[in-house]
Amino acid sequence: MTGFDCSKLLSRRTAAVEEAAIIRMAQRARDLRAQGRDVISLTLGEPDFDTPRHIQAAANEAMRKGYTHYAPVPGIPLLREAIARKLRSENGLDYAAGQIVLSNGAKQAVTNAMFATIDPGDEAVFLAPFWVAYEGILRMAGGVPVVLPSDVSTGFKVPPSHIARAITPKTKLLILNFPNNPSGAVYEREALKQIAEVIRDHHQMLVISDEIYEYISYGGTLTSFGSLPGMIERTITVNGFSKAFAMTGWRLGYAAAPEAVARAMAKVQGTFTAGANAFVQHAAIAALEGGREDVERMRETYRRRRAIVMEQLRNIDGVTVQEPEGTFYAFPDVSQWLRKVTHLGSVDELCDWLLENHGLALVPGSAFGDANCVRISFAASEADIAEGLRRLRVALG
Repeated sequence: MTGFDCSKLLSRRTAAVEEAAIIRMAQRARDLRAQGRDVISLTLGEPDFDTPRHIQAAANEAMRKGYTHYAPVPGIPLLREAIARKLRSENGLDYAAGQIVLSNGAKQAVTNAMFATIDPGDEAVFLAPFWVAYEGILRMAGGVPVVLPSDVSTGFKVPPSHIARAITPKTKLLILNFPNNPSGAVYEREALKQIAEVIRDHHQMLVISDEIYEYISYGGTLTSFGSLPGMIERTITVNGFSKAFAMTGWRLGYAAAPEAVARAMAKVQGTFTAGANAFVQHAAIAALEGGREDVERMRETYRRRRAIVMEQLRNIDGVTVQEPEGTFYAFPDVSQWLRKVTHLGSVDELCDWLLENHGLALVPGSAFGDANCVRISFAASEADIAEGLRRLRVALG
């Protein structure tokens, strides 16, 4: 060893981004299992279903036909056209195929959008709780997060008036995510219309509407933000195939945006990576056009699991929980319980303690901008959910 310390050469943007708590807790659970420990992990937001057979078959057929080479950076025309049809028929969004950019997962779509729009010092408004990746991506782009809190008492929804007060001349983006990861909250159409009224008064900003969980919703019809009057030219709609179609490992997402923004996003993607996997794109056409029976079957399974989770959480003293309107997450508030104990001072310490002493891996809400809650994923078997909640009840009992 020469004593050379290469850590001093790391960029400031790298130092500004912390390791995602979801990844950290999931890896700690794997490490403990490798040591022979009995661990239940309810951390990852990954469907525990295999990708539907007709999608797998379409990928195999595409490979057989030779679609194993580079794809165009914005995506193959057939898929962009299929997505445009889907957005028009299901979401009321009139995007042309040329306004759609395929990406290596929806996270890259968000990354493309932020790097295409954010200059150093620009602000982006986050409605907490928010998906953990948003902040890291924004900071890497040089942006500044402006976090607006909510809590279980408000159904994890930020009033439009609070958004209006947070906007400054430096505000470039508002990030919307519904159904929300981690809370499962869904903004009603009337609330979204009020947010749209706020946006109309500020011509320097755009909206990223992350709708990746749109098919995992347990209520009525969702409203895509870009479908509101005057908003399609102000909105970058992000979606993908990972959650609804159980295609997490296939890494395919997309964004639909105003034409100039879409071109800039494709430029960003072409700089950092390239076009998304060619045969996966052909499989995605089969996903969009092959019916929704498998999607509905998975959603009903999540609905059944949600009922199990809600029943168990509501019977634990010191825990307050809002029933999620979508996604496969519960986000219980454990602050009352924490105030009663002396050996744990935060949800981060609580999650570490649960893992080390009770073999239960959860994600602290602090990762999502809420220091009162923990995230529980019910994208897991009913046996694991039942045992995990039993351990939680024993630990907090």
